[in-house]
Amino acid sequence: MTAPKTPAAGPKSPVKGPASYFPSIEKTYGQSIAHWKAIIRSNVGLKHGELVALLKADHGLGHGHANALVAHTLHEDAAR
Repeated sequence: MTAPKTPAAGPKSPVKGPASYFPSIEKTYGQSIAHWKAIIRSNVGLKHGELVALLKADHGLGHGHANALVAHTLHEDAAR
């Protein structure tokens, strides 16, 4: 008896949502996503908009990148 064949791997599905910004964020700012998530998580009690403002003001991130990081991190933490 032969083992069942596994289907050929197709093309990777594109990353969607906030995580689609991650490669650009790492390239643009020279820090890992883990670095940015650690900053977000170290500011317990701040709301989404406040965290976005902090990343923009204190770390020079653009609005879209800051928003993507905050949204992804808060969603990830809520699922825990």
